[in-house]
Amino acid sequence: MAGALLAGGVAASLLARRVRLPGLVLFLGLGMLVGSDGLGWINFNDYELAQTIGIIALALILYEGGLSAGFGEIRPVLRPALSLATVGTLITALITGYAASEIFDLPLLEGLLIGAVLSSTDGAAVFALLRGSTLRRRLARTLEGEAGFNDPVAVLLVLGFIEWLENPDYGVLDLLWKFVQEMTIGGVVGLAVGVGAVAVFRRARLETAGLYPVASVAAAALSYGAASVLHGSGFLAVYLAGLVLGTGQIPARATISAFHEGLAWVAQITMFLTLGILVFPSTLLDYWWQGTLLALIICFVARPVATFTSTAFQGFSVREQTLLGWAGLRGAVPVVLAIFPVIANVPHDDELFNIVFFAVVISTILQGVSFVPLATKLGVTTDEPALPKPLMETGTVRALGAEVVEYPVAEGDAIVGRRVRELGLPRDSLLNVIVRDGQALPPRGSSRIEAGDRLHVLVVKDVANEFQALLERWRHGPFDEIPRRRPAIYGRQVIFSTRPWDDDLGDPARPAAVAGVPVIERMRTRRDTRGALVALDDGRYAVTGPSLAVGSASDLQRYARRRLEKARSEAERGWWQEVIGAVAR
Repeated sequence: MAGALLAGGVAASLLARRVRLPGLVLFLGLGMLVGSDGLGWINFNDYELAQTIGIIALALILYEGGLSAGFGEIRPVLRPALSLATVGTLITALITGYAASEIFDLPLLEGLLIGAVLSSTDGAAVFALLRGSTLRRRLARTLEGEAGFNDPVAVLLVLGFIEWLENPDYGVLDLLWKFVQEMTIGGVVGLAVGVGAVAVFRRARLETAGLYPVASVAAAALSYGAASVLHGSGFLAVYLAGLVLGTGQIPARATISAFHEGLAWVAQITMFLTLGILVFPSTLLDYWWQGTLLALIICFVARPVATFTSTAFQGFSVREQTLLGWAGLRGAVPVVLAIFPVIANVPHDDELFNIVFFAVVISTILQGVSFVPLATKLGVTTDEPALPKPLMETGTVRALGAEVVEYPVAEGDAIVGRRVRELGLPRDSLLNVIVRDGQALPPRGSSRIEAGDRLHVLVVKDVANEFQALLERWRHGPFDEIPRRRPAIYGRQVIFSTRPWDDDLGDPARPAAVAGVPVIERMRTRRDTRGALVALDDGRYAVTGPSLAVGSASDLQRYARRRLEKARSEAERGWWQEVIGAVAR
């Protein structure tokens, strides 16, 4: 039965793409079909088990979201994402809660509980929607960050309002203290587990690559569990741990990412199927018009007001704010949160669950179906995927002991305007391709990097850990000054000299000076061993490596031709041919 349901979930995801419906709606529908009110294959009304499944699934989905993004992608949009996740979520809860109390004739506190349950967007729904869109990267990353950060806020609001209903002495200050406590503890635990996990991954040498995903699952479980035991936000902790691991250069990173992407899909399908089986469709009809009205208020009033308020002065245009206001897909998170009041036996708990379920389905269909057409009409899309996949299949590359790193060049990055030969790539790495305006460009040493480029770099695992510092330099600098024009040599004869390389001279792949003369340009980097072809400040050239040769362009050409005739390998032969061609220009 489990295999049949998972197969049905995969089929539903394929169908969802064809009919342009959010996949979660079909997953929920499949669960309702096989449940008690449908075909009756599965009789299920265990709310506590459903809550446990939902919490585990949400933790895995949030962890994968952080792992796939990393701080490098989220950092530029951290302010608007946090503002949407906190201020935006609170405003959505207040407006929706007041509307719910009026529509369903409930006390204000019970209405605010409904608003808190419906205030959160769903990470799985948002991630799935963004991966299939061409939304501008800043908008996509803002929505992704919001979906990761707002779940803890919504959970705290729900738990706070439940406690307020059960304890009349509970108040706003108590709710605020609970929020500060859980967010602080969750944040500290998540960052600590993430940093510790990165350190362990770098130092440990596991027997097989298949153990790295196991260790990653352990990190996710530790972050959520430790935060929960310490009365902190487990959801915030697990998302931050994923962000830290997604940022760090760790072994088998691509293997870990692919594993967690698949695990997140299993969690997503399982969670939606469980919630679909849990609901009784016959009871939903009692709330059809109230649930529809509440969903419309969320879509057209609460979410837009919350978005425009929380993103004011954040650098978004009105069109971008409009789209952000329409992108609040509810998904399964509110349905999971609606189980909390049922377990706590608050007043009107069954009614609340059915109201929330109906409102979620309506708002998700309405916003999910129209999101991409609206983004296109508003002109906030590009020609590239919002969350692009690697250009090449990395499975074979990883099996050969390498990783493929993709680097998106943003406006203002330090490498904008630099040539490929100035990027400082490690010896055991290679820039495979530059993707520019949807076209693949073969990189040359003289090719200049432009904002909007996507660089695909092949890195041998042994030097993958060095890459983080290099990526930071690409982003923020500093870089050496752009090479000056080499001076011509007049009035004296250039002496050509050769000798073995001495370790006291420094790194032959990155010499700062040769024979006391500063290096002004590293023209080529040797791949088969540590070495380089450089231009000196006095107009001469130098070839570094196992031996050092210094002289004029013609001297080095003759020297390289002699070495080419004696070369013992194809790699060495290719290097001397490269030197000959470079100094001839």
